[in-house]
This record gives sequence, C-alpha cells and structure tokens, in this order.
Amino acid sequence: MPDTLRILVFGAHPDDCDIKAGGIAIKYAALEHNVRFISFTNGDAGHHEIGGIQLAQRRRAEAETASAVAGIEYHVLDNHDGELEPTLDNRKKIIRAIRSYTPDLILTHRPNDYHPDHRYTSILVVDSAYMVTVPNICTDTPALSYNPVIAYLSDTFTRPYPFAPSVAIDIDDVVEKKLDMLHCHVSQMYEWLPYNAGEIDQVPEGSADRRKWLEHRLERFRAVANGARDQLVERYGEEKGRRVQYAEAFELCEYGERATPVQLARLFPF
Repeated sequence: MPDTLRILVFGAHPDDCDIKAGGIAIKYAALEHNVRFISFTNGDAGHHEIGGIQLAQRRRAEAETASAVAGIEYHVLDNHDGELEPTLDNRKKIIRAIRSYTPDLILTHRPNDYHPDHRYTSILVVDSAYMVTVPNICTDTPALSYNPVIAYLSDTFTRPYPFAPSVAIDIDDVVEKKLDMLHCHVSQMYEWLPYNAGEIDQVPEGSADRRKWLEHRLERFRAVANGARDQLVERYGEEKGRRVQYAEAFELCEYGERATPVQLARLFPF
C-alpha cells in the first residue's frame, strides 16, 4: 500500500507492549501497516513457581501467539529479566534494532517507572535517538538519514512529572481483540501478576472463565481515555471524543524528531 508505516514498540518484557499498545498495533495492522514489538528481556524472572529457560521459552511462545492475534511481528531478545542495565553494549543493540527496521515511529516506556527494566529500556531507546544517524557508531549497520519520532507509552506515575498525553487513540472497536492478545500471556495475566498482587485466589480455572475475568482490565483502558479526554475530543470532535470508552495514549519524546501536526496525522492515521 502507498505510504506504509513502520511502527517499532520496545517493551522491557513480553506482554509490556501488548498492555500499553496492543490496541493501536491491531489498528495499524488492519490498515496494512507494519508493526514490530520487541521485548528487550526474555521474561525469565517473572513468575513465582518457574523461571529460567523454562519460563523464557514459555513467554516467547505466549508472545508469538499474541502476535498472531494482532497480525504483527514479535521479537523477544535473550536478556535476563530483572537484570537489564543501560550499558553501551545494550545501547548498541537498540541502535542496530532501530536501523535494521527503519521505523517511522518508536514507542517505549517512560524513564520514570516502578520497574528498573522499564526505566532502563526507556533510557536505552532515548540514548539511541540521534545516534542512529551517526555513521561512525555501530558501523556494521547503515546509519539512518533521519531521527525517528519517539513517543512514550502511558503510565500513572507522577514523580518527577506525570504522563502528559500528546496523542490519544480510540480503541473501542478493537478492545476485545486487545484482551485476546493479553489472554495469550497466561503466565502473566492468570499466574504471576495476580499472585504478585495477592489476587491469585480470584483467578478462574477454565480458559473461557479466565477470558471473562480478564475484562477487569477494561477499567485501566477506561482510565487512559478519561485522562486523555481533551486529546480524544481534539482528534475525534466533541461528540465522538466524549463517547470514547477505552483509549491508548502516547506522550511525544523531545529526543526523537519533532513531529509537526502533518506528521502526527500521518503517524496516527485513525
């Protein structure tokens, strides 16, 4: 198709991208744009009963299943969960990943977050901005002629400053499919995360009952919409913008290319 977009989403763990950008990924794919999710760690620590290679293999398989639901690519890098550091070697991995994909838009975590892997993924991505255009860095991969637009995924943390949405996208039409993506991450949605939250006793046994139970996450997507209501009204108009129930929102990062309104309309064609 003409003007096909290339969207690159960096998460720290398998399922991070799905939670924060699964809806928009589904919408891009439906318009035949290219989307690649990259988990910078293999998730081998994110469980209370299993770990190591067994968990890493399980989470990779879950990511692959989720990618098939959305119609996107999903890459899981083999770095240990909980041990990610913002090293020069890891920055070079990000530079090469960006250059090889030639993205129009990069999405990733904000640098202030409860999880060190999230923070360091963010730092690594923004430290790679501009550097992707420098030919004498990572000389084994051709430098880009441009600095991609970068935007942060939403969160609820307030220090040192709260998330400030620049763009909000209505996901009402794809929210069930987004839940289907999350449903693929069994080890997280129905085991580790409920256990860690002290709610493991609330998780049903059967797959269908679990998928129904997963709808409690809709409140989080509703909170994103309510927090970005002004941006939804700006994009969709007063009537529709007020009706949107569920949304995903993104904050432009000043280290990427400074996107103009025309560029933003192209990058978020919804």
